[in-house]
Amino acid sequence: MTRRDGSIQNTVWERVALRRTRAGADPDADPRPVALPASWEDEAAEALAALAPGQGPVALPRLAEGWIRRTAARGRKLGILSNPEAAEGFAAGLRAILLARRGAPGAGTWANDAKAESRFVLNLPAFLDEEGFDSAGYAAAIRLGVTALEILGNAKASRLRLGFADLAGLLAGLGLDYESGEARAVAAAIAALTRGVAEAASGDLAETFGAREPVSLLWPQPPEATPVPGLAEAARAALDAAAGAPGLRHSAILVLSPPDAVEALLGAETGGLAPAPAPTRLVSTLDGGVAELPTRAALRAGPDAARLLAPRGPEARVAMEAALHPWLHAAPAGVVAPAQAPRPAPKPRPAQGQAAHGRGAVWKVTIGGHRVTLRTMEGAAGLEEISLTLAKDGAAFRAMVDALCHSVTVGLAAGVKLEEYVQSFAYTRFGPAGLVEGDPAIQRASSVLDWAFRRLALDHLGGRALPDPTEEECGADHPGTAAQQLPLLPDLPSTPAPAARRRAFRLVG
Repeated sequence: MTRRDGSIQNTVWERVALRRTRAGADPDADPRPVALPASWEDEAAEALAALAPGQGPVALPRLAEGWIRRTAARGRKLGILSNPEAAEGFAAGLRAILLARRGAPGAGTWANDAKAESRFVLNLPAFLDEEGFDSAGYAAAIRLGVTALEILGNAKASRLRLGFADLAGLLAGLGLDYESGEARAVAAAIAALTRGVAEAASGDLAETFGAREPVSLLWPQPPEATPVPGLAEAARAALDAAAGAPGLRHSAILVLSPPDAVEALLGAETGGLAPAPAPTRLVSTLDGGVAELPTRAALRAGPDAARLLAPRGPEARVAMEAALHPWLHAAPAGVVAPAQAPRPAPKPRPAQGQAAHGRGAVWKVTIGGHRVTLRTMEGAAGLEEISLTLAKDGAAFRAMVDALCHSVTVGLAAGVKLEEYVQSFAYTRFGPAGLVEGDPAIQRASSVLDWAFRRLALDHLGGRALPDPTEEECGADHPGTAAQQLPLLPDLPSTPAPAARRRAFRLVG
């Protein structure tokens, strides 16, 4: 049980059984003591470690109470929460949806980062119930999210960022194929329900603080029916309630933002409307290898998991985005990376620095003293997915690398050849760069992408070894020319020279 102290006394946390473990924010980070609900998995512990500033012990009750109490107190000060009873009810609601893993604010709120743009995410699979989908519980969570964002914006923000995650996991739990018309109808109804409830809540705030925007009187036509009982009716009722508001406080609310560690804490396996990457995920084993396990979506889908969660081409996501677009206040990011990375794995040759198990491969190296992890997935047609984890870089840089890897994955699924990516990214130059430790075939790299794509060429392009850059070319102060900054791949001369490496050529398989 949790300790009885001032931070959690007389709250629901006193009745929550916790387990203690050690977890790091990423595979190469030093583990720290973590306490979280006993039923939550190790991925949630890693996410909790990522959300908590510093390197010391972290417990979910205390960390959560920090932002919950700060938000409730600010809500009282702003007059959004009219009395102490309203503030306590608001705080209790936030605790309840967090413990049910239904929703929470983004990472910036957990870290009390005043510069971070506030967001609130709802984990769709957590609203599955015996009848299909808990529309009433979902509507209540939306209202909590809008209220929290209004408070976090000091009642001044005209645009909020409320969104949902793991649509693919919800559809799998409902037994719906992501590419089917029924799945798109369910998704559109959920988006319409989200928008209707959110704008109705914005209208309620406008009555107190003043309206900034007119009410939308002409809605897109929501689905008349879906395979989920009551969902279409709930969406229509929410839109009707929003239309009756005297005005809106916000010009935009429903936005699908790129995910952060909060999605992983809630158990969401994909961000926003992205399709599931696979029915299995890769986890580390005690002996240092990796094992392939079913995803939570696969467990919900049961015997149909392989069919419902098979990797999808980019056209499936485009069709889903088109179905949801009329209800979103902003177009989703071009690449919505998974909140977590469930990956079935390929079968390259094991070597020093590489752990392999089944069809999985994980390379762990250091580049210029910086730890880097490369994971790949291979199917019948060859390489299907890659991901890179960097231990020490900032969140913005990691997000950029994640987005790039996801775009490569989408391109491979669409038929782009790996050779094209190798030609684009081998010999690119940016830090970290320098000596490579842990890869016997590559001694130096001019960037993380240089090492990763030359390693992919070794593993997946017939064992072709591309020459290492020189020490000078790996230096941060190597200026080069404008032409030399282009990521061009050399011909593989027997005695490679820097000038030869910069000439345009073709990769010969």
